[in-house]
Amino acid sequence: MGVVFVLVALIVVAALAALHWYMWRRLVRDTTVPRSLARRLGTALFLLGVVLLFGAMTSRGEALPFSLRQAVAWPGFLWMAVMIYVPMALIVTEPLRPLLRRALARRDARRAAEEGAPAAGARSGPDAGLPAAATAPAPAPGARLTANAAASGGAGAGAGAPATSVAVEPDGERTGEEGAADEGREAPATPAEGLSRRLFVARSVGAVAAVAGLGTVGAGTYGVLNGPTVKRVTVPLARLPRAAHGFRIAVVSDVHLSPVLGRSFAQRVVDTVNSTQPDLIAVVGDLVDGTVRDLGPAAAPLAGLRARHGAYFVTGNHEYFSGAEEWVDEVRDLGLRPLENARTELAHFDLAGVNDIAGEDHGQGPDFARALGDRDTSRAVVLLSHQPVTIDEAVEHGVDLQLSGHTHGGQLWPGPYLAGLANPTVAGLEKYGDTQLYVSRGAGAWGPPTRVGAPSDITVVELASLRA
Repeated sequence: MGVVFVLVALIVVAALAALHWYMWRRLVRDTTVPRSLARRLGTALFLLGVVLLFGAMTSRGEALPFSLRQAVAWPGFLWMAVMIYVPMALIVTEPLRPLLRRALARRDARRAAEEGAPAAGARSGPDAGLPAAATAPAPAPGARLTANAAASGGAGAGAGAPATSVAVEPDGERTGEEGAADEGREAPATPAEGLSRRLFVARSVGAVAAVAGLGTVGAGTYGVLNGPTVKRVTVPLARLPRAAHGFRIAVVSDVHLSPVLGRSFAQRVVDTVNSTQPDLIAVVGDLVDGTVRDLGPAAAPLAGLRARHGAYFVTGNHEYFSGAEEWVDEVRDLGLRPLENARTELAHFDLAGVNDIAGEDHGQGPDFARALGDRDTSRAVVLLSHQPVTIDEAVEHGVDLQLSGHTHGGQLWPGPYLAGLANPTVAGLEKYGDTQLYVSRGAGAWGPPTRVGAPSDITVVELASLRA
């Protein structure tokens, strides 16, 4: 197990290093002059991003003051999102580079022809009879000659020496034949033109990719911080009595209160839930990413949740990373009723809840027999279970509807495709046998406070009786 963990860690580190190198190359190295202030500042920014990302990923627990973890988590996790979408935009824009270079080369050739410039190698005037080396311009101070110029012997070459071209290279840049090979095109007419053309293409394409990537991250972050939207879905249940037709359950999952999403975000979630005027509130796990000591004040607004039949809570896997027993006590003090492998009989149907699978490592895993055994099977039952993968057990125990979260709907595209590999349903309502499963995309976000292609939601599930 230890060997597998080390191997996975090495793969992750290698992937992050490759992404950083690729971004730095395209956005810093290719767009700046060697040893310039711009290159140094760009390189420093990338190194700072690496440090902040590492700090955000490793600053769990209470090893650092909470205020310091907040200061590191915000830029560190946002850099994580940048590391996804800016390289993605750079890869998409790669084909533009050779196309733009060729277009510029054709434009320059056309302009030269229109202006009547002599063909390459042709001379006229008083220097027409002199060798190429004799007519070459003197190199600028600090510049160096290419191999062709050195082979010609410079101005001291004999009269019968073959004509050679002189290419002046600014220090640290490759031009002429060598630079052309790097760029996959013919050598420019002069080194200055080649350098200018390369910088123009690199800066133009890099700017487009950076704006697209950063814009995606910015829009996705605004969507999270602005709060979840309300989604409504109607679920018919065969065993639901007519008197319960239209019963509304507000499903809240994956709030992920943390050093990034704090008290103001919790208040926004509470206000959104209360605005739906639900009959019952179901908080289906992953409420927090941290200890009660650090996040207790952030969770305090949950005491303001209001519903006719109360608010209920089941644990998610992140509660077991954060001290599940303390959080169960805390939410109980805030007015929520924890369902720890337990069931309560409401007026017209049963409501049950099981602990998350992560609790198995703490001796507190899900116990379906305890939560659903010895019940009146003629009554409909709604089950709260954080992870959708428990749907098989729910089917075996005759559950009518399971309410889950955990997937975040994938959170960051192409995350939905990856989440689909590990979960039977990524988001929305699906039917498994006689049991229906609804998976919420969640109200918050883990890691980067950003969502792309999977907007956050609070879902109002309206139960419908087939007898109505």
